[in-house]
Amino acid sequence: MNILVRYRPQGSTAKEISASVEAGVRGGQLKPGDRLPPVRELADQLGVSPTTVAAAYGDLRRRGITAGAGRGGTRIRGAPPVSSRVYLSAPAGTRDLITGGPDPALLPALPPRPAMRPPRLYAEAPVASRLRQLAAGQLAADGIDATSLMVTGGALDGIERVLATWLAPSDRVIVEDPGHAVTFDLVAAMGYTVVPVPVDGLGIRPAELAIALARGAEAMIVTPRAQAATGAAWDADRAADIGAVLRRYPGAGVIEDDHAGPVAGVPVFSVCGGRERWAAIRSVSKSLGPDLRLAVLAGDEATVARVAGRQALGTGWVSYQLQELVADLWADPAAARTLHTAAQVYAERGQALRSALRERGITASGRSGFTCWVPVTDEDGVASSLASSGWAVAPGQRFRIAAPPGVRISFATLDVADAVSFASDLSRALRHRPSRLD
Repeated sequence: MNILVRYRPQGSTAKEISASVEAGVRGGQLKPGDRLPPVRELADQLGVSPTTVAAAYGDLRRRGITAGAGRGGTRIRGAPPVSSRVYLSAPAGTRDLITGGPDPALLPALPPRPAMRPPRLYAEAPVASRLRQLAAGQLAADGIDATSLMVTGGALDGIERVLATWLAPSDRVIVEDPGHAVTFDLVAAMGYTVVPVPVDGLGIRPAELAIALARGAEAMIVTPRAQAATGAAWDADRAADIGAVLRRYPGAGVIEDDHAGPVAGVPVFSVCGGRERWAAIRSVSKSLGPDLRLAVLAGDEATVARVAGRQALGTGWVSYQLQELVADLWADPAAARTLHTAAQVYAERGQALRSALRERGITASGRSGFTCWVPVTDEDGVASSLASSGWAVAPGQRFRIAAPPGVRISFATLDVADAVSFASDLSRALRHRPSRLD
C-alpha cells in the first residue's frame, strides 16, 4: 500500500474535501492503494474539525472511492467509480495472463455484416421472442426456472439492477473472497457493505456463509462455476450444502453469476429454486465475446418485473439487433461446435498448467473457467519477477479482501506447450522472491 505524498486534499467543508480527493483520483495524482492522511492530521493541516474530515472520508467510502478506516487507514480503492479503467492490463512486452478474458481465437465467428432486422419500436417487449425462447431452453436444461426473464447489458449490469431492487443503503452483501474485483467495486460504489466469505476449490464455503447470513447479510453474489479468481466450481454436493444453509434464511437474496456459461468446462448447479428473491444471470461475454454486452437474467417474478420497470425508465431495452445477433449464434450449429471446442481447450490448458505447477510443488486452485490462484507471500515481488521473464500475472490484492495473499493466473491464451515454461519461471520467482517495486 502506498503512503500518500503526492497530493494533499483541500477544502474547508466535508463536501469540499471529498470533492478534492475525487479530483485527485480523476486527475491521476491519487492512485489505487494510496493512503489518505489520518483524520486528525488532515484536520490540523486544513484548520477544520476532525468531525469535518471524518464526514468527508465517510462520504468517499459510501461512494466506493475509498476503503478502510480506523488504524488501518483510509486508502483509494482499486477501481474507484470516477474513472473508466477498472480492469488490469498486461505491460508491454509480456505474455498476457492477467486480464481474464477469453481467447479471441476460440470465439465463434460473427457475421461480417449482420442482417438488419425491422426496427424495434417503443411499444414492443424488452426481450426479443426468439432470444427468449432460446434462453429459456438453455436455462431449463440446467434446472433454472425461466418463466420470468429479462435481458441486461452484461452480467454486472444485471447484478447492479437486481441489488438496487432489493437493498437499502449500507445493507450487507456477501461476496466471494478472493473473487471478482469489479463486483467488489460495484457493491461498494452502490453504498452497500461488502461481506467477504472464503472460497475453496468447490466455491463459497457453507460454514462461513452461514455465519455471514446469521450476522444479517441481506444478499449474496456467488459464482456456481468458473469463479473469477480461483476457477472454483460447485459440484452437486456443494450446491446441496449451500442450499441447506440458504433454507434457514429464506429472505436473503441470491444472485448466481454464471459469467462463463457453456465454456466453463463443467456443468452448472443452481441453488435458486424455490427462493423468495433470486436471480440467475448468464452473460455471453466469455463465450461469444466481450463486446457483445448482453446477459440473460432469470429470477422471481417480482425481481424481474422491477428490473424491467427500472430499465424502461433508463436505457429502455438492450438493442434488438444485438439480441438477434446472439440468437443467431445460439441457433447456429457451427457456433455450437466452436463453443464445445473452446470448453475443451480451456479445460486442457487449465489442466496442463496445474499439472506443470504441481510437478514443481506449487499448489494452484481451479477446475473450471480461465483462471487459477496460487498462494504466495509476496504478491508484487512474484508478479515483478514473472514480468521480467515475460509473463504478466495479477497480484492478488486486487481480487481479495480478507483472503491470504496470492497471484491470479489467467490461462485462457496459454497454450499447453507453454505451461512448463511458465511453471518453471513461477517456481524461480517463488524461490527468489524479489523485493516489491512501487
